[in-house]
Amino acid sequence: MADGVQPLGQIALHRRLGLRGPEPAVHSYVWSGARRTVEREGARHEYYPRQYARPDSLLEHVRFALRYEALDLGLMHDALGALGAGALAAWVCAEPSGEFSRRAWFLYEELRGETIDLEGGARGNYVEALRPALHYVGPARNSPRHRVRNNLLGDRRCCPTLRRTARLEAMIARDLAARAQALAANCEPEVLARAVNWLYTKETRSSFAIEGEQVSAQRQARFVAALQQVTRFDATDQAALVDLQGRIVDPRYAAAGWRQTQNFVAETTRGFGQHVHYISPRPEDVPALMEGWMALTRRLLASDLDAVLAAAAVSFMFVFIHPFDDGNGRLHRFLLHHVLTRRGFVAPGLVFPLSATILRGRHHYDRALEGFSAAIMPAIDWHWAGQRLVVTNATRDLYRFADLTGLAEYLYDQVEETIEVDLAEELSFLQAFDAAYSAVTGIVDLPDQRAQLLVRLLLQNGGRLARSRRARFAELTDDELAAMEDAVQAVLAARE
Repeated sequence: MADGVQPLGQIALHRRLGLRGPEPAVHSYVWSGARRTVEREGARHEYYPRQYARPDSLLEHVRFALRYEALDLGLMHDALGALGAGALAAWVCAEPSGEFSRRAWFLYEELRGETIDLEGGARGNYVEALRPALHYVGPARNSPRHRVRNNLLGDRRCCPTLRRTARLEAMIARDLAARAQALAANCEPEVLARAVNWLYTKETRSSFAIEGEQVSAQRQARFVAALQQVTRFDATDQAALVDLQGRIVDPRYAAAGWRQTQNFVAETTRGFGQHVHYISPRPEDVPALMEGWMALTRRLLASDLDAVLAAAAVSFMFVFIHPFDDGNGRLHRFLLHHVLTRRGFVAPGLVFPLSATILRGRHHYDRALEGFSAAIMPAIDWHWAGQRLVVTNATRDLYRFADLTGLAEYLYDQVEETIEVDLAEELSFLQAFDAAYSAVTGIVDLPDQRAQLLVRLLLQNGGRLARSRRARFAELTDDELAAMEDAVQAVLAARE
């Protein structure tokens, strides 16, 4: 760090307290230059001129964070704990109507589950717990004790954050839901129905392929059936989640409840060792995390938070908790469909082949997940006990306060590509196929199966029948075939 540059706010708290968890996404500094913002190494660096300098104390860094920064709730949980109930009580008594003192008091009690005994309480107008200018927030609930509107996405058991970024704002402004609905509305109902049938199968095969699995016909049928009932599924019911997990995994690995073992993701290395990429929460932490996750899901399904952001929060929190020994990835992608459909982003009866898009750019998916796992792994103490991986420190806070902003940006990219490429191309192909079929059978009334085969071959080869295929349609004259080729090429030109 250059001479004269001093940390402020959350990065100062992180360093001063020696916290092992991920650094905050926002790094603030005071320096001798003008106000400046720099994006560097995955973090947003905010530089403030000298007049923003504050005494180097925990309270002043907390105050700065509450005033200027998007909050890292895991860091604030630790910083407020270090500040202590006594200092917070004195702060509130000195500033009973102060915005920052009341928000700090509320966050201390809400995130830590500890009550500060204050006789006088708070005064003044209600203020937001999280600043909506910097965060995407949940539906507000008044906390009269603090005179604070609780707009956190979840509660202390499971409370991810989503920072408001220029990239997410631009994606939301594109109104992709309207684009998808327009594609469906401009398609003949019969063509749309055929597309949906194929998309269910495509989504199922792709979801299993991401896990490197060859899916049997029976398991494929069960997953398709689950997708077809996605709107009626109750993700806030443990029994429903357990039942669904049992239907999409090999019956030998069906769960009776939340996992009881330590889960992790690893790859085998030379010499048959294992390189561990991700360690899930300890099994004793899963019940509380999943109770919080179900409360989060219930809240976001009923909120007006952007549907893709809600889907990101629900689905990625689920996969990071990893509540089962098997099937978590497929359930994670099922939950994407569940939230998008329940929130009205996807038209009833339509399914996005999101897994096909994810599979096509699998390295982007892996990188998005590793962005979270790589940040928390240094804070996890673990060792091998024979073939078992054992975690020896408390790690629940690493998961329950996850910053999911980067994953929401990733998901929005996948949703856009799914709509503009997979969905649009599937509907366009079927419309072109029907038009080509009609043109071909208008020239010669071929039997249905032969007509479909000929049309497929023509479409696959740019409207021409390959010479090697000509003998298969010996009953057609050269003039008839030439007319058919011209008709199909006209359909393709119109499609372009």
